[in-house]
Amino acid sequence: MDADITIIGIGPAGLQAAIHAARKKVKVVAVGKTENSALMKAEVENYLGLESMSGRDILRVGREQAIRFGAEVLEEDVIKLTKEQDIFLTVTDSDREIRSKAVILAMGISRAKLNIPGEKELLGKGVSYCASCDAGFFKGRPVAVIGEESEAAESAILLSEIASQVYWVHRELKASQHMLEKVKRTKVEMVPGKALRIVGDPTVNSLEVEGGRTLEVNGVFIALGAKGSIELALDLGVMPDPSGMIAVDGDCRTEMEMVYACGDVTGNPWQLARAVGQGCVAGENAAKAIRQGK
Repeated sequence: MDADITIIGIGPAGLQAAIHAARKKVKVVAVGKTENSALMKAEVENYLGLESMSGRDILRVGREQAIRFGAEVLEEDVIKLTKEQDIFLTVTDSDREIRSKAVILAMGISRAKLNIPGEKELLGKGVSYCASCDAGFFKGRPVAVIGEESEAAESAILLSEIASQVYWVHRELKASQHMLEKVKRTKVEMVPGKALRIVGDPTVNSLEVEGGRTLEVNGVFIALGAKGSIELALDLGVMPDPSGMIAVDGDCRTEMEMVYACGDVTGNPWQLARAVGQGCVAGENAAKAIRQGK
């Protein structure tokens, strides 16, 4: 699939960017899952012109607006983002490929945690939230991946090429059938059940799973949703700061030409008004750059 602009994330920033870019008559594809937006479960009471409205309804209306202006919205997770010469290649969990001339990063910063014993204490000592960042530290060593969605599947596949053994600990699998089929073709061992406790001193040496099973592992990768902002930015070659924020200028441009970012991924305050405002700026400027280059 070819596009002028690929927008990653369909929360308020991504949808506003899609609306403003599409209004400039460039081809826009916005990719993500609505349910992953932090706004989805919120009740909005402090936004100009709205006394009260659910985040779910705001996202629904915003999606309809983006489509009405000509944007294509895909409810799929992004698992890969690269640049090949002047073209950006975005790959989704259905192996759909989107080639575009510009990218807008609007995927937020939420990083779901397990909140189990050992997770916080062993972070950076075998516990990681980013397989593409830290997989290399576990070459020839056993690891576990915890999660149910596409990020967990992609992490397990990546780690299967590096680690000596990969266990995928999960409860209700939500990854696409396509991703599950890809995992089945690897050496990954599926372990149904809830992760209960990460054990180690000073580094990870095991993971306890409900049912009494203990996995002897040196690494635990927690992947509870879609691939996050840090991983995708690093895949592309954009360097976030240590907290995971992506630096932008006043036009929402990043350090890489034709790559823009907006919303929570660019820092505080994490507010709807700021996300929408930056989405407008990013969408306008990305579309302007596309039109100037035609």
